[in-house]
Amino acid sequence: MPYQRPQAAVLRARLREPRRFIQVVAGPRQVGKSTLVQSVAEASGGPFRYASADEPSLRGADWIAQQWEAAQLSAAEAGEAGALLVLDEVQKISGWSETVKRLWDEDTRGKRPLRVVVLGSAPLLIARGLTESLAGRFEMLHLPHWSYAEMREAFGWSLDQYLFHGGYPGAAPLVDDPKRWARYVADSLIETSISRDVLLLSRVDKPALLRRLFELACRYSGQVLSYTKMLGQLQDAGNATTLAHYLDLLGGAGMVTGLQKYAGDAARQRGSSPKLQVLNTALMAVMSDMSPAEARADREFWGRLVESAVGAHLANAATAGDCSLYYWRERNSEVDFVVKAGRRLLAIEVKSGRAPVAHSGLAAFADAFKPQRSLLVGGDGIPVEEFLAQPIAHWIEA
Repeated sequence: MPYQRPQAAVLRARLREPRRFIQVVAGPRQVGKSTLVQSVAEASGGPFRYASADEPSLRGADWIAQQWEAAQLSAAEAGEAGALLVLDEVQKISGWSETVKRLWDEDTRGKRPLRVVVLGSAPLLIARGLTESLAGRFEMLHLPHWSYAEMREAFGWSLDQYLFHGGYPGAAPLVDDPKRWARYVADSLIETSISRDVLLLSRVDKPALLRRLFELACRYSGQVLSYTKMLGQLQDAGNATTLAHYLDLLGGAGMVTGLQKYAGDAARQRGSSPKLQVLNTALMAVMSDMSPAEARADREFWGRLVESAVGAHLANAATAGDCSLYYWRERNSEVDFVVKAGRRLLAIEVKSGRAPVAHSGLAAFADAFKPQRSLLVGGDGIPVEEFLAQPIAHWIEA
């Protein structure tokens, strides 16, 4: 039986409940959103209609209404069991949330047994009305990049394979041909995400700057870089506000993000220099132009890959709402990652094998903020493979 992500069980359970909420399944490209929802729909045994707005022809609000009406007919024929409507990439339709709200409310008043699942990129969906037009009517299910445990179970990958190739299941069959794998990730994942999920759906006045920022974030993943230094590297007359906005857009597309410094004070955190972090190490590997063997032989690069894999594991959990993620640095003391979940605080230092840019700060951080746990990952601490094989909740609650 093909591997199925654990979120499938969550969606199945929600769709068995009485009709309460629109289910929104969100996450970056190529993490299996469509496959997961279609498999759940097929396994339900009831009638369902799948429609995607990602096709070449132009779509409008009337298209949503047409799909909805066809699904209503199926629901009426099915009786109390009802039917399921799946709308994929719906955020690409202007004004989609107002149309979905109107049709959902009409069905609610008419007590029609039609369940609805919407798929798309979470931040872009929210930006276009999810929390406003559909407030109180939706429930979010986030699908992050695939974890090491998932790639190991689905494809039998080793830790080294995961560190270099990351968590893109669609690219997994190509790893034995490094050049073909790299072209696929560059063309079908990186370029498609930037051009269709960022530039097409958001206002970007300097698209070339955004692309160069993505390349810079991959090159310096795991490092703290001020916006002033970034602008110097990028050789652009932009400003810190523009770069911060572009980092948010790239983070929303599931590509790279900028972690803020933990300060115990929200205002000070927002004003800090970001720590650049890829959300999938495949992006870092492709932008390096190295083969797996070359990357493994380069101790400096491999060390950054290890630290970035740990950071990506944490950052994807933060994106899914499991925790908040920061770094900490004060003079010569540094903590690679600070995880906050509710009132619990976890400090994590990664011993990746590369020369540290600052002295380990676990003791200094513990004196200042009294975390519940301090972890050393790698070296003589928790093995990297063991850390990546467990969900973040395991380390928070242990």
